[in-house]
Amino acid sequence: MQWLKVNRLDTQQANFEAKLSQLLGWESVSDQRIQQTVADIIERVKVQGDTALLQLTNQLDRTPFKSASELEIPQHKLQQALADITDEEREALQTAADRIHTYHQHQKQDSWSYVEADGTLLGQQVTAMDRVGIYVPGGKASYPSSVLMNAIPAKVAGVKEIIMTVPLPNGIVNPLVLAAAAIAGVDRVFAVGGAQAIAALAYGTAMVPKVDKIVGPGNIYVATAKRAVFGTCGIDMIAGPSEILVICDGQTNPDWVAMDLFSQAEHDEQAQSILLCPDKDYLDQVEASFKALLPTLERSSIIKASIEDRGALILVADMQEAIDIANRIAPEHLELSVADPEAMLPKIRHAGAIFMGRHTAEALGDYCAGPNHVLPTSGTARFSSPLGVYDFQKRSSLIMFSEQGASEMGKVASVLARGESLTAHARSAEYRILD
Repeated sequence: MQWLKVNRLDTQQANFEAKLSQLLGWESVSDQRIQQTVADIIERVKVQGDTALLQLTNQLDRTPFKSASELEIPQHKLQQALADITDEEREALQTAADRIHTYHQHQKQDSWSYVEADGTLLGQQVTAMDRVGIYVPGGKASYPSSVLMNAIPAKVAGVKEIIMTVPLPNGIVNPLVLAAAAIAGVDRVFAVGGAQAIAALAYGTAMVPKVDKIVGPGNIYVATAKRAVFGTCGIDMIAGPSEILVICDGQTNPDWVAMDLFSQAEHDEQAQSILLCPDKDYLDQVEASFKALLPTLERSSIIKASIEDRGALILVADMQEAIDIANRIAPEHLELSVADPEAMLPKIRHAGAIFMGRHTAEALGDYCAGPNHVLPTSGTARFSSPLGVYDFQKRSSLIMFSEQGASEMGKVASVLARGESLTAHARSAEYRILD
């Protein structure tokens, strides 16, 4: 049995609020050293272009590329990877892709308009972005699922060109990542990671085309770079470590809940896994499951660090208090492992994704349920949403006044414009007023 120190909290403790705040604390803004490093990398890529990409990639990812052209992974290698993986892997990727595509089809927004009585037309034209970049991590783990989750909504939206960057540490890439790119219809792939990849996508180089928006998770250097280039191009979000919060009534198999918590803890040491339950004996059972199951997992050292540093089993007074705490935390992933999750659902206000019922493991959402697994973290579910088709569509307002409408609204605009001392505005509108 691997020794594991599990944080246990009780909402009735006098210092609970302070302990919870300390547990949740995670600084999404990198320190000055990282910010300066990222700024230097971005400037190098802006000035030196592909030369900087080649040098930085070989230096930071220990790759053997001799020319910048080698950084692009050609389409035939994506197709070859798709052909080379096992039938089982290919079928799993295709099933996941099909489900993700079906789900995201429901998100697609269409243009609309209406005509007023005097013939004035008002509406909204919805168009897709021309080119987007997707960043796929390749550090402590590689994520073919992220390829599908980022590229497919862009395809559904109608994006014309998808550029993917993925680091190849030591020149090695998971063939499933390339196979996923082939299935998702990614147009071009570059073996570049880190802040240099974000800079190349944002500003463009001779080889890497400039994109309109960058999406996809990454480490602190990637997140810092995304923040730095925002405004030059769009970004999806600044993603922090993965999170899971489970509300359980004490009736789910404790091994199931323990493994659900581990499923996020294994992402990295900063990931956060929390359980809320009103049954102390059940929390004891989950802790026992922790200690029994941990030695059976390949990434046990990462899980151990995550659970000990940022995880917790929290005893709550009742299920309503559990809901209140969940809304305060606004977790990326929220599991309602209870008898009647649908009854609880209307009370949940803040969560990236809500997994309902004892049989709905969060891991299903990571891969093949259909909804996107790129979700708001670090409490940002209070004001932001999962990645979706709408992130790759733009909206333009449509305004076409009839002669009569322009005359009537011109009178209104005239009054308001003169009230703001904007005479040219007023006179521009007044020209259209009928005598």
